[in-house]
Amino acid sequence: MTTPKTHGAQATWPDVRAQGRERIREAGVAGAGGAGFPSFAKWDALGQVDSLLVNHQESEPNYFIDKWLGKTKAQTLAALFDVLLEQAVVDRIIVSAKWKDREKYMHALEADTDGTIVPPGELPLEREEHEGVVFAYTDNQYQYGMESVLLKVVDGTVLRGDLPMDHGWLVQNTETLINIARALSDETPVTRKYVHVDGDVARGRFLEVPIGTPISELLNAAGRPADTLPSDAVIADGGPGWCFPIDAPLEAYGVRKSTNGLLVLDERTAEENELGDGRIDVLEEYDWNARPIETEPTTAIDPSRVRIPLATNPNPDIVESAAPIVETGDRVSVGDRIASPSSDRISNPQHASIAGEVTAVSETSIEIESRTTR
Repeated sequence: MTTPKTHGAQATWPDVRAQGRERIREAGVAGAGGAGFPSFAKWDALGQVDSLLVNHQESEPNYFIDKWLGKTKAQTLAALFDVLLEQAVVDRIIVSAKWKDREKYMHALEADTDGTIVPPGELPLEREEHEGVVFAYTDNQYQYGMESVLLKVVDGTVLRGDLPMDHGWLVQNTETLINIARALSDETPVTRKYVHVDGDVARGRFLEVPIGTPISELLNAAGRPADTLPSDAVIADGGPGWCFPIDAPLEAYGVRKSTNGLLVLDERTAEENELGDGRIDVLEEYDWNARPIETEPTTAIDPSRVRIPLATNPNPDIVESAAPIVETGDRVSVGDRIASPSSDRISNPQHASIAGEVTAVSETSIEIESRTTR
């Protein structure tokens, strides 16, 4: 066991190579943006990697999740970095953010890690020439948030159908790393999510909500109740540059571990900007800076009901759903395991995100209703 000398003295950290995978899996950590791939599967391959790339790019306009976490949770990240370097889990940790965000958001993390600063003009860097923590700053390009693009910008690595680990890289975004730090240090399961709400809403929001919160609740918080939406409205999961339409009733679709944004669009704009496989890119269709935006999360939503998905990735050929271990009528507390992962497939357990009574169990989700409403 390890206690970092300079950060996180209250935490006792495990031997990450020996126990990290299981702690990350048991906590149900999945990619906090994008595909929601179970994170333990990446950490299962530590023997193949020597470098951690922290995707701190905030690759959508008006997104502040990672910037805010980097600024306010700098000691948590620094403690995790200490452990990974002291235990020689990796030789170097590259934090890649946009140069324009450095002054306002990055100085605390720079100070807590005493990292080396590499400005955009000095990229790509020579990875082998660096050890410890390095801040590799990029120009202001939203596309740099894409894993394959960022690797090429940071050190010239080109992916051609292979994976980052094939080139010695472990890549995680900042919110995922915060969840990993909590899983490793005190075995805290993932039960909450940071989500932005934007588009055709009265007020853009930055919210922290329980996993499984109905998106109708998020629309209410943004001043756009579902019953005020036009008949051709498109609700998309994701951000302006990378989102997918939600093909489900608003009350039936719960916030996923990978949901970092929710957009309200009109049907014509969504159809004209569909790029294939359902992906929509409306970066150029709106002025995303036209109104005041929230740069810190609020916890204004206290849902009376949640519907927790049993799979963190929608592709059953890649990620298998967890198997429910609760029944209708069971009482649960926040953090209780409600579904167990497959023993031989890539799969995560799921945990209760609110305290209450299990009111429905299906092949795809578990519904919990708050005790205070019954």
